[in-house]
Amino acid sequence: MSWFNRRRSLMSWLILAIATLTAVIGLSWQPAAIANTARHYTELEFGPLGEIQFPDYERYELANGLVVYLMEDHELPLVSGSATFRTGSRFEPASQVGLASVTGDAMRLGGTTTVSPDELNQALEQRAASVETSIDIDSGTASFSALTEDLASVFALFADVVERPAFAPDKIDFLKNQYAGSIARRNDDPDDITSREFRKLVYGADSPYARVIEYATVKTIDQTSVREFYRASVRPDRTILGIVGDFDREQMKALIEQHFGSWQASGNPLDVTTLPEVTQAKTGVFNVEQPQLTQSYIQIGHLGGQLNSPDHAPLSVLNEVLNGFSGRLFNEIRSRQGLAYVVYAYWAPRYDFPGMFIGGGQTRSDATVPMIESVKGEIQRVRSAPISEAELNQAKDAVLNSFVFNFQRPSQSLERLIRYEYYGYPQDFVFQFQAAVEQTTAAEVLTAAQENIDPDQLVILVVGNSKAIEPGLNALAPDTTVTSLDITIAPAES
Repeated sequence: MSWFNRRRSLMSWLILAIATLTAVIGLSWQPAAIANTARHYTELEFGPLGEIQFPDYERYELANGLVVYLMEDHELPLVSGSATFRTGSRFEPASQVGLASVTGDAMRLGGTTTVSPDELNQALEQRAASVETSIDIDSGTASFSALTEDLASVFALFADVVERPAFAPDKIDFLKNQYAGSIARRNDDPDDITSREFRKLVYGADSPYARVIEYATVKTIDQTSVREFYRASVRPDRTILGIVGDFDREQMKALIEQHFGSWQASGNPLDVTTLPEVTQAKTGVFNVEQPQLTQSYIQIGHLGGQLNSPDHAPLSVLNEVLNGFSGRLFNEIRSRQGLAYVVYAYWAPRYDFPGMFIGGGQTRSDATVPMIESVKGEIQRVRSAPISEAELNQAKDAVLNSFVFNFQRPSQSLERLIRYEYYGYPQDFVFQFQAAVEQTTAAEVLTAAQENIDPDQLVILVVGNSKAIEPGLNALAPDTTVTSLDITIAPAES
């Protein structure tokens, strides 16, 4: 059967299923004899959400140390999966920033030792399937998706990409040129400038969590360094494989054993037990001069914490109090004072290294200082007095009700289980967090704000036209100097 006919058959099956469901609903529904009177939203009552649980799954290990999660889902004739590798750009040499990203992209782009890039692309396109790879700050991933009938052939290609990437030199050069183009354009978007320079100020420009790719670092990347980083990163005993979808469990186990059972690591592994040290690099007021802008892009904050912090629940409640259409920042700074188009402030933790407490937004140039002062005022306010009972209940409901969106699909549950194992969290961590939110009090929110938000440690960054900012940024720091940042791109060496 051709690819087109397979897709047409699948679509016909879906249309028939939807039509049947519609007919059943139509037969069972009867219009009310008298229309219901519309009620105000405050009069509406909703029952509690049902209990959320992980779908049934199995975890086991191969003899080579590969961890496997299987989660069946027969709703659609589709199967997807991912391999998570214990690696990340935080482990690449400082002289080769970009090596991890190039390695992750080249795994897929460069084909394998048995299948050329063009042959790989054609084989996947004929089956309406996909295989993708990447390496981020703290992990690497290879993923696939396929129709159930194509699972065996697509899974073989997926395993080939994971175990035997060719890293074709022309594809590595192609990626290096792409990265060089990104470097040349990185100051085009003020949003990008703001987030990039803010991370540098908080973590330090040389920190693996903030450093950026430069022409000089890209130049040092070659096929040899890519292969070495791959061998150090992609290893069976440091990989978690997860499969979800319409498959027979025993047949899937046999397929995994066939393609991954004999996989063995080579070369020296990365030292992933020692993570980069994190301390806050700067405090104070900083600006990036962009005279062409008619509005200011602002970020305010400091180093934050991790998801396993005991204050995770109360700070998540605080996030809801501050943000959203019913939050203090929106109502006070945007609606009442009219100082900002966009405004926010939230605690953003990470799994195994400190995240950030980060706020800010966008406003017209002449409202820059009043907006920053108002955001600082709201930050101080949540540290000075307990939130109201109404705010507490509304915020807790918002956090708890959002849980359902994290479990809409079995694939979401599987991804969560894999993340928890990868970062060393208990498998019921999300439910521990849920229980902690339910028990959170206004006093705990106040204590968490006082212990985790420090006005004396704030970094304030403004990207905009300083001549149009009145009063000037010096009004924010009368006892210190506003520091101008140079974002000039270092030229490529000949």
